[in-house]
Amino acid sequence: MVHTQHELLDSYRDELDLFSIWMKNKGMTKATQRAYLSDTMHFLHAAYPAEVKKLTKMDVMRFMSACREKGAGDEARNRKLSALRAFFKALIELEQLEANPAALIAKSKQEKNKIPSYLEEDELEAFIHMLGGKHYGRNLCIVLLMAYAGLRVGEVHRMNVHDFQADGSIHILGKGRKWRVIPLPEQIQAVLRQAIEERVGAKQGKEQPMFVSQFGRRLSIRMIQTVADDAFKRLKADMPSLAPKRMSSHKLRHSFATMQIRSGTDIRTLQELLGHASIETTQIYTHIDNKQLQNAMNNIAAKIYVPVQKYT
Repeated sequence: MVHTQHELLDSYRDELDLFSIWMKNKGMTKATQRAYLSDTMHFLHAAYPAEVKKLTKMDVMRFMSACREKGAGDEARNRKLSALRAFFKALIELEQLEANPAALIAKSKQEKNKIPSYLEEDELEAFIHMLGGKHYGRNLCIVLLMAYAGLRVGEVHRMNVHDFQADGSIHILGKGRKWRVIPLPEQIQAVLRQAIEERVGAKQGKEQPMFVSQFGRRLSIRMIQTVADDAFKRLKADMPSLAPKRMSSHKLRHSFATMQIRSGTDIRTLQELLGHASIETTQIYTHIDNKQLQNAMNNIAAKIYVPVQKYT
């Protein structure tokens, strides 16, 4: 049955409004709220015109199966399932439902220890040289914070001027609304101070966002991604060997973690720097450095004894 977005919203407006309120009260980021609402709308589009209270585990499984048939990977399906679990949980907590039909559906098994792509140190230097334009100082600061302090795009987006402390550290609001402190190297401190001096005055109430657009508004996540994407395009044109690699702003964070491991940073410290809730998430970076494996084997090369084989 073909139905319009307007019909869908009319049918499920109350449930979606309650879900939005619930997510805000849980302190979810705006990006998470948008993603969860989008995935929930996708599901309700498939379930229409059934009432939410009559939806079952089979309806959710049928939707997940349809997503697979249309080419959605494990990660995408797991994200959709997380959104639906949250949607039904919200309605239960708000006394609109009694059971969560998505709660007992198993997530798809994802490939473990998948090696993330990253830039080598010389490639990272070349990438930074690709920055330019009218807002060079601001853009340089953004890239340095992702590449040499390991910040996520959303964390750069949420930064305010007062998050940069007098002692040279930055206080970062990460996933799960957890704060962490990152002591910045002096080189990045200097660039950040310069960027603050040059920034356009913000026009957003009491908040003073660290990075603003030419119109004085907090720089959007998409614009921060675009700063990196444009530099990656120029880098690939200059270094054709990188052309097959999928590059995005998040790869700068991977590059930071790789450099930390190579420099001997222990896994617990790296977990704190990256703001990972679980050490398992951080441990992937202990597996990605083939150079360390080679160096480890080279360390014992001189100690290997192989007897000369005697033939009779």
